[in-house]
Amino acid sequence: MSTTADRRAAAAAKCLTLDNMNPNIKVMEYAVRGPLVIRAGEIAHVYDRGSSCRCGGKMSHVGQHESEYQSDGVRRARAAGHSGRGNRKRAAKLSLSLQVLALVSLPQLFDDPRFPDDVKQRAQAVLDGCRGQSVGSYTDSPGIEIIRRHVAQYISRRDGQPADWQDVILSAGASDGIKSVLKLLIEDVDGKKPGVLIPIPQYPLYSASLAEFNMEQIGYYLDESKQWGLPISELERSITEARKHCNPRAIVIINPGNPTGQVLTKENIQDIIKFAHREKLFLFADEVYQDNVYAEGSKFYSFKKVLVEMGEPYKSMELASFMSCSKGYMGECGLRGGYSEVINLDPGVKAMLHKSISAMLCPTVLGQTVMDCVVNPPQPGEPSYEQFSREKQSVLDSLKQRAKMVADTFNSIEGMSCNPVQGAMYAFPQMKLPAKAIAKAKAEGKCPSVLYAFELLERTGICIVPGAGFGQVPGTYHFRTTILPQPEKLKAMLEKFREFHEEFLAKYK
Repeated sequence: MSTTADRRAAAAAKCLTLDNMNPNIKVMEYAVRGPLVIRAGEIAHVYDRGSSCRCGGKMSHVGQHESEYQSDGVRRARAAGHSGRGNRKRAAKLSLSLQVLALVSLPQLFDDPRFPDDVKQRAQAVLDGCRGQSVGSYTDSPGIEIIRRHVAQYISRRDGQPADWQDVILSAGASDGIKSVLKLLIEDVDGKKPGVLIPIPQYPLYSASLAEFNMEQIGYYLDESKQWGLPISELERSITEARKHCNPRAIVIINPGNPTGQVLTKENIQDIIKFAHREKLFLFADEVYQDNVYAEGSKFYSFKKVLVEMGEPYKSMELASFMSCSKGYMGECGLRGGYSEVINLDPGVKAMLHKSISAMLCPTVLGQTVMDCVVNPPQPGEPSYEQFSREKQSVLDSLKQRAKMVADTFNSIEGMSCNPVQGAMYAFPQMKLPAKAIAKAKAEGKCPSVLYAFELLERTGICIVPGAGFGQVPGTYHFRTTILPQPEKLKAMLEKFREFHEEFLAKYK
């Protein structure tokens, strides 16, 4: 057995230690893959092994009596943890991407009559764009040209405006595209770090990336009392405060919202664009949930469409917008496909962006292939059209039903309130927690939303992400939950949630 002195000696021999490693990595946090989700995985692992407390009453390796958990509760933990898990079974119903992936991966299947002709044509177009007709080859760093052209055509159809395929860059999910453009802004000016305005609540990709790049996070609060809208007065407050200690260079907008599920109005988008122009900010439009709009009266407007329609000087503003095959109705999270459209860049900067992404060689070709299925879907008259349309609409209709179910249920629970889930895949309810629970959390050095989430997980197996991981107005407590579980399982989960919440209030009364 090694002694403390032995361990110190071993550490001293290392070139890289906690004391001399990149400090930005140490402060970086990513809530949707954080300690609570890790704990959920530990609980799930116990049941994956098929072990049980009843066989001898021993404690499990995760330190809990396994009899506390029911197997359906473990499944809820997986389904409700974050968008990737629990999403795959739903996405498997979408035949188009699976068929195209099969063909590009195993071209011998082109002779199989079970694959429709239009599916074969899509697969062949992808292979024609690959060197050696193989998805195992490198592609051009910005992605396969025909797929980039299809993305531009998709944007043109969506917005009713022309799009240039050379402004399109394919990426390994939207996350890589976002980070590639964000890196261009890393430059201290007059001794001040660059800053980026991000919404609070926000998706933790942004806070984590800004920490990694040693950039300043400038939070602006969404207005919960107005369905998570974005008042321009809040942007003005935020940027005025930020200029005292950093140099604001960009603003991030997530629409439809994650974790808040709102859909911005066209008028709100126009006001944001005017603000960004006035303050000379680069626009980042995270629009990965653009297909997911459920609420009556809500409609998705892309920032590109609104910006161009506003005319000069706004149509010449720098804008990067992002899309992904991980979200929406597709749910192909692990294949890592996405795109960015970056417009109005200085030509020299555009060249530097392409040089930067070339260092990563190319995005995954299978991810590019799925992205092509998203932006180049079957058209009326093609053999795959009816099945594709039916499968896509079935997914979106079910999500709409679940969005209403989640908001209605949380609004019926004592001490909770939840805005309508207008779009995306999440709800972000607020909880009124007892003073005793708040005091206990603070005594343990935790945000009360974290205390609540861990108790919920330990008692029920339901995994949510605490509001602390996304940011929230001080003195308020929230959590993010998905609407992904299938309706019957979601209904059962919500009832279990209600029971727990009532017990929690009684416990800390």
